[in-house]
Amino acid sequence: ERRERKCKLSKEMAEKATRELEKMQLQEKADVKYKEWLKKKRAEEAEKKKKEKEKEKEWEAELLEKRTRSEKIFKEWLQNARNKPQPALNDYGFPHGKSTGLY
Repeated sequence: ERRERKCKLSKEMAEKATRELEKMQLQEKADVKYKEWLKKKRAEEAEKKKKEKEKEKEWEAELLEKRTRSEKIFKEWLQNARNKPQPALNDYGFPHGKSTGLY
């Protein structure tokens, strides 16, 4: 009876030890997978930030180009406006083109 009890007890201890070992192995495997996932996620975030910065730089360059082009066009228009003859006012001798006072 004692031998049976000792044998049963040793079997239970062995099973418990194997379960603990399996748990530890499973935990280690989960940790490794989590670290891989975290590394992948951080790499994706870095790539996303890089793309956003590139997009922002591109947008700023485009905005600067538009601004310089519009300034150039405005200066050309201003230069041409100075050279154009002024239209004659149709006031017929009246201030602001309207009669004031008696006819």
